[in-house]
Amino acid sequence: MKKVLETLYNIYKIGELRDRVVLTLGMLLVYRIGAQVVLPGIDPVQLAALSSRTDGGGLLGILNAFTGGAFANASVFALGIMPYISASIVVQLMGIAVPYLQKLQKEGESGRKKINQITRWLTILICIVQAPAYLYGLSALGVPESAFVLGKGPIFIISSVIILVTGTIFAMWLGEKITDKGIGNGISLLIMVGIIANLPLSFTQEFISRVSENNGGLMLILIELVLWIVIILLSILLTLAVRRIPVQYARRQAGGSASDRTVYGSRQYIPLRLNASGVMPIIFAQAIMFAPAYIGGALGDSDAGQWMQANFSDIFGLWYNILFAVLIIVFTYFYTAITVPTNKMSDDLKRSGGFVPGIRPGNETSEYLDTIMSHITFPGSLFLAGIAVFPAIVVKLIGIQQGWALFYGGTSLLIMVGVAIDTIQQVNSYLLNRHYDGLMKTGKTRRGTN
Repeated sequence: MKKVLETLYNIYKIGELRDRVVLTLGMLLVYRIGAQVVLPGIDPVQLAALSSRTDGGGLLGILNAFTGGAFANASVFALGIMPYISASIVVQLMGIAVPYLQKLQKEGESGRKKINQITRWLTILICIVQAPAYLYGLSALGVPESAFVLGKGPIFIISSVIILVTGTIFAMWLGEKITDKGIGNGISLLIMVGIIANLPLSFTQEFISRVSENNGGLMLILIELVLWIVIILLSILLTLAVRRIPVQYARRQAGGSASDRTVYGSRQYIPLRLNASGVMPIIFAQAIMFAPAYIGGALGDSDAGQWMQANFSDIFGLWYNILFAVLIIVFTYFYTAITVPTNKMSDDLKRSGGFVPGIRPGNETSEYLDTIMSHITFPGSLFLAGIAVFPAIVVKLIGIQQGWALFYGGTSLLIMVGVAIDTIQQVNSYLLNRHYDGLMKTGKTRRGTN
């Protein structure tokens, strides 16, 4: 504990780092306050039915978790940052097939700014579609008509759409400001804060259920916490695990004359991540997993329709999670293939005079790297699928409440772990540059200037 306090004091002593941390916390506080501001014209007292529909899981529960409860509150941030995430995914996938976007990707900083601008405009378009769907869907989610104080006329719909679109744009602006002026990736931090906001209530409900109802007591709560910590550690290992490919650089002459000594190239490594796709396979699979239930509903009272509705409506069911795991494995290979450019890595390596020992530069190196990626992606995809379906396992085997079980795996846990690691690494870089020990290290303050 003493070392942690010393590290926090060192953070405070560095003016630039302190200002960045304060700015980040302030921006996150603004986002959390906005998540509690209900849309004008809606009675917040009558939103209990919507809150109950978002508790536990399913698509609504996931959306509510990512928005930090703003979805269930009918808040000005009800759409959250997810339209921006959707736009980013679409632009990234379009970059594979659209020549114009491929050209922008090769233009460096100027191209990146243009791509960001395209992403922002696409975000607005997505919001314009999602905002009316959200407003008209409130009634279907159990919100009574009396909750709409001004009715659901054109004035209410148009004004609310403008507010929801503005809320998403403002959240996007907050995330970009945190990235530029604060600590960590702003968009990811907004999502993580929204997820963590549901953690205390979920754990409290689980604690009350175990203790007051004599359903295992404190001993089972302790077992659940130990299991949760183990899952977090495994998720950290999955996030940080890499396969290092040795790279040798050609020897060169140091100096201009023949008598100058020969300098042999140093050996370095190409780090290939075990889980290069991050949480994207889970997000893609989660989006598709709601299709079987809709198809079953479209088939009506037929045997196939009833079977699909019965087995794919419950996100903690057996068949749901079997298909979910298979889709995650497939999307892990797909997303890794489009985000890890082995051909470009091989060309860059050849251009800089490097080579993999025993492998010819060029196409042979590209094929070798592609083979290695295929080999390490398989266990990575299995591990990712296992973490994704683990909430269903703990619900069925241990009887954990569904809201608390969502923190035992899936997108929520991996986002929290990934964002925490990235933020800690950025803080460590500031501390080490100023000759201080980082958050992940122990020891006394190193000598040097502040």
